[in-house]
Amino acid sequence: MNRREFVKKAGLTAGLSLASPYIMKNGLFARGAMSSADHVVLVMFAGGVRQQESVLQRYLTDSQGLTGSIYEGNIMYNLLNGQAPQDKIVYGLDPSVGPQGSLPIPAILSSSLQSQGILFPEVTAAGTGHYSGLVTLLTGSRSVTQGLRNRPRNPTIFEYARKHANLGATDVWMVGNRIGNSLPLLNYSDHPDYGVEYGANFIAPDVTFGSEGEEHIKNAKSYHPEEDLGPVNAMQNFLNRSFNRTGSDFGGVRNTEDEKYQLRLFFEEMFAKKASNTISHPPVVINNDMRAVGYTCEVLKWFKPKVTVVNLDSVDGCHANFTGYLRSLHRADHAVGHLWNTIQTQIPEMADNTCLVVCPEHGRNLDPNSILDQNDWLAYDHSDLNATRIFSMVAGPGIDQNLVVGSESNPIGDISDIVLTMAEVLGIKLQVIQAGLTSSSQSLLDRI
Repeated sequence: MNRREFVKKAGLTAGLSLASPYIMKNGLFARGAMSSADHVVLVMFAGGVRQQESVLQRYLTDSQGLTGSIYEGNIMYNLLNGQAPQDKIVYGLDPSVGPQGSLPIPAILSSSLQSQGILFPEVTAAGTGHYSGLVTLLTGSRSVTQGLRNRPRNPTIFEYARKHANLGATDVWMVGNRIGNSLPLLNYSDHPDYGVEYGANFIAPDVTFGSEGEEHIKNAKSYHPEEDLGPVNAMQNFLNRSFNRTGSDFGGVRNTEDEKYQLRLFFEEMFAKKASNTISHPPVVINNDMRAVGYTCEVLKWFKPKVTVVNLDSVDGCHANFTGYLRSLHRADHAVGHLWNTIQTQIPEMADNTCLVVCPEHGRNLDPNSILDQNDWLAYDHSDLNATRIFSMVAGPGIDQNLVVGSESNPIGDISDIVLTMAEVLGIKLQVIQAGLTSSSQSLLDRI
């Protein structure tokens, strides 16, 4: 059943559903629209993705002054419809012969995510800053003044989901591709009605399963509080730096004893898989974005979370290296294709029962700065109105297929819509609205 059919049938009993609760799948009573999937995954396609090279598929024409159709094309063909550029291919692999990067990474998906869902090609960002953009993606509040090293002031989607859908800590996950930009502070807010009690588990794979993780977690044991105080302090310091840049605590998320046991088994398996090189990484593993997606796939396989968020931001190199930016953009598309393919082919509990949402935190400038890279191509910062232009994409059960909503001349959607979109999928949209989310936010599905 597609969304239009669902809305038509649901409308027959709309009055009754608003007046009376229904029984959710977990047995609790709740008010609001019925969920369309049991799982939702948000890819924060972050780092500053310029519209011209992504959804507009202009490749080098708008950025480097090259004219002609051979310099235009789609380098994100797992996400978007469209043919690849024909000339000056630098974004792909490094073949043993020929120009660097001239061999594009083969598509993973047989049909693009655009053809499987809804593309919103012109969405408005909250601002041009990384952290405030990420905060808005996760809270639905346009917190453009949100500072680094501060937890969000408003509840995150993790907290909404845990509180209003009665989820456990291992039902909600955030995977950071690193620990910069205060990412470990985004797994819950400082809001007095939500907070740590409803927080998500957070990992940054390159740190968690890196050299210090090998030392402090892989062979972890129970320490005596007096005799082994040194190792205890060393582990605490590692966890603080890994998960909470303020250094105050481990993040405080409360897992039950059963969840802690599962977490320990999961960590043991991850170290074993790392040693045997069997982590579910994308076929091309180049940067920390790829590794973050690989470990996200492992989290999904083990815990089958209801809410999962993964951050990608290697395209932020666009400040000084446009060629590297194109390569990172191509690889981010590759990673998302791998993530969706893994869900559909390797996790039966989530296949055809998961909604995928993709959205950058902001875009990039219309005009370049003065930095030239190895190809003498100009780089781009993020500070002007063009940097507030982003796109979004939704795919999954109950979602229309191959639908484009909005255009350059008719922008539709806002970055603050992402939380309500996820809430609608989970069946808790009304509860989130009633909790006080700003009236300017809507579900993207309501903007069709």
